[in-house]
Formats: sequence, structure tokens, C-alpha cells
Amino acid sequence: MIIGVGIDMVSISELTGLIERLGAPFLNRTFTKNEIDASKHTDDEVVYLSTRFAAKEAVFKAVAHFTKNKTFDLRIVETLEGSDGYPIVQITEELRVLLNEAGIESLYVSMSTESDLAIAFVVASSDN
Repeated sequence: MIIGVGIDMVSISELTGLIERLGAPFLNRTFTKNEIDASKHTDDEVVYLSTRFAAKEAVFKAVAHFTKNKTFDLRIVETLEGSDGYPIVQITEELRVLLNEAGIESLYVSMSTESDLAIAFVVASSDN
């Protein structure tokens, strides 16, 4: 059963500007070490990070309003590639606690880019 959905769109050029102005402190406050490392093995690091930022926001929109505090640190959301090359949201211990609180068992993510935009769509579901 679908519990929640979230969608977010990011301007790649705006994220480029943030990274140029704020550098490593911004990256480390926003992305996990694994996401930053994975971005370095792509054709375009900023495009990769833009889709991950959109995914973090989409997960937030699909999950946060079902939690007691209605908020959480976006760094607990880590989106990497599965063995098949498609994006997956890694369910960390911190994220699992919030998903349990929200009655969510699984997160499914789809990401895309077009021109200067990165977009992510997330479905939060439960087997109940």
C-alpha cells in the first residue's frame, strides 16, 4: 500500500553555484561520504549530486509528515546505485527508525535530468 509520495526538482546551475561558493562544508552538510565519493566516478559530479539532492527532498516529502517531529536531517537519506545500476535509497539505521515510526517499509526512487533540471520521485510503501 502506498503511504506517501514525494517529488522534487533541482536547478543544476543553482547547485553548481552553491558548491562553488560554499565548497566542502556545503557538500559535507548535505551529502553522505558515499554519495560524494560516487559522484567522483561519474561524467558530471554536479549532475549526479543534483539528482541525489532532489531524492533527499523527495524522501523528506514522502516521509517527514508521518513522523512525530515532522523533520529530519537530509544526510540520513543516501541514494546510490543498486547492483543493476538503478538508483536505490539506502535504508540506514537512522532512516529505518523514522520509517518504522511512519509505518513505511520500503522506499522506491526514480530520478531524471533534462537541461538544467534534476528531478526525483519517491514512493513510500507498506506491505500492510
